[in-house]
Amino acid sequence: MSDSSPGFREMKSVVIRFAGDSGDGMQIVGERFTDTSVTIPNSIATFPDYPSEIRAPVGTIGGVSAFQVHFGSSKVLTSGDAPDALVAMNPAALAVHLQDLVKGGLLVVNTAAFTEDNLKMAGFTSNPLDDPSLAENYILVALDITGLALEAIKESTLTNREKLRCKNFLALGFMFWVYSRPIEPTLDYIHAKWGKKLPDLAAANAAVVKAGYFLGETSELTIERYRVARAEVTPGIYRKISGNEATALGLIAASRRSGRDLLFSGYPITPATSVLETLAGYKHFGVTTVQAEDEIAAIGVAIGGSYAGKLGATATSGPGMCLKSEFIGLAVTTELPLVIINVQRGGPSTGLPTKTEQSDLLQALYGRHGESPLPVVAANSPSDCFSAAFEAARIAIQYSTPVILLTDGYLANGSEPWLVPDEASLPDISKPFADESKPYVAFARDPHTLARTHAIPGQPGLEHRIGGLEKNEKGAISYDPEVHSLMTDLRAAKVAGIAKDLPPMEVNGPKQGKLLVLGWGGTHGAITSAVATLRSEGHAVSSSTLRYLNPLPADLGDLLAGFEQVLIPELNNGQLKFLIRANYLVDALGMPKVKGQPFKISEIRARILELLNA
Repeated sequence: MSDSSPGFREMKSVVIRFAGDSGDGMQIVGERFTDTSVTIPNSIATFPDYPSEIRAPVGTIGGVSAFQVHFGSSKVLTSGDAPDALVAMNPAALAVHLQDLVKGGLLVVNTAAFTEDNLKMAGFTSNPLDDPSLAENYILVALDITGLALEAIKESTLTNREKLRCKNFLALGFMFWVYSRPIEPTLDYIHAKWGKKLPDLAAANAAVVKAGYFLGETSELTIERYRVARAEVTPGIYRKISGNEATALGLIAASRRSGRDLLFSGYPITPATSVLETLAGYKHFGVTTVQAEDEIAAIGVAIGGSYAGKLGATATSGPGMCLKSEFIGLAVTTELPLVIINVQRGGPSTGLPTKTEQSDLLQALYGRHGESPLPVVAANSPSDCFSAAFEAARIAIQYSTPVILLTDGYLANGSEPWLVPDEASLPDISKPFADESKPYVAFARDPHTLARTHAIPGQPGLEHRIGGLEKNEKGAISYDPEVHSLMTDLRAAKVAGIAKDLPPMEVNGPKQGKLLVLGWGGTHGAITSAVATLRSEGHAVSSSTLRYLNPLPADLGDLLAGFEQVLIPELNNGQLKFLIRANYLVDALGMPKVKGQPFKISEIRARILELLNA
């Protein structure tokens, strides 16, 4: 590096947001930046932010797509509160995301897109790049990204339209240069994806990445460059994983450790579809996937699989859960093991299909007719979806019950590094079917778990009746009111009894004090980060995240009693707060947020300080 070149500033962590039109490839470059950062290695967390419209008009606010990546030299638990750098590929992206960019942050804009028509569609009456305040408040780098990309591949045989689609890789290459990231992993990706079938496209994209990188080396830009040190990680095999991928692999692991082939039946719905898509690639692990004609058929197929002795599973989002509710009731009364995954999104109805929310908790607990309790488990990070899915399957098999696993759009689409476990280290969750040498009673129960014995079709001499009508303990249809009361109580006692086998709650900080911040699901990262920072500053605050939402942990009551105040941040209008107040008579304080966006660490930090200083 020459003496005139800008130096490197060492950073502990950086948040970058790529934003542009839906067709600008922001998700692709975000993923490539993420994958490269994982190889260094850095700790990472990502947040893809898709538009809800399938294909909004080009250049409009509604069509803006973004990808945020947070990478650091120490553990990263969220995708970051605000970007340190923003790449805006068009005026609409600038209009939507500039307000989030930190003051003094790096702003890279594609000047070629700032045409009169695009400015009007984004709501600008004049070109914001001509406003002196933009350069005063941010490190503005105005580049003709489109023109530079076309120049780099002017000799290519691609059509002009195909060449224009390469411009996202020029922005990526430039950001690689700014943040001292190697370009080789992306070049390898390009070759693997297009090298054999579309060599001209591969060559063009590779040339544009290099042009973006060397633009920083050869231009007269005087901006600072940044370097983030390697993160210290536990030795092992790592891979980047999204929440839906982790959920799929958790189900496969549970299938292998239970000795039951996995039958997954689903219907496409945002943001759960990729669970089905991921599992479809694992037929070699005994996985059968079915894309059903609707949500009702999907869970019906999964129940049939469970009845036949497989590990039955299905995944959907809130609207699909409404449609599945009657069949969930069937699984409750027949006491069949079944995993039902709800990847929550903003509602009601179609709502905000590509945005995140935690508003299906009460639906999971009570969204069926009759007295039909079932266990509810929640994942708290993208990689944790693996453990949560495995645990949901374990409970389903051991207790002969359907189990709802709650994740959400933030977890499902986000990604982070995952330490791949040794399969042999996972617990054996197998459970034998009925013994053919003994008389079979359909609802004979294990004295510890109260789970019924499961006989599957084809076991000679174990023929029995099962279905939605109430049965007595021997499996005969009964309308006796005492029998109905007994069976209802037994099913409830079985679910409640799971609490005695749950591990103790984990608490960050002392188990008693002034304030406990209690969360569940995707709020874990923001809560944990806010509390850790405040504790390092000497504040008396602790936090805990609930994995089990039904039944609630046996030691939760004692934990709550040890604090003067309890704060519950959640992405709904206070559903967990309602449950805590109802079950423990604790005057918990809510912190609701229903905006389709995850919590920022700063939001939770500010509320905690407000309570501590009151």
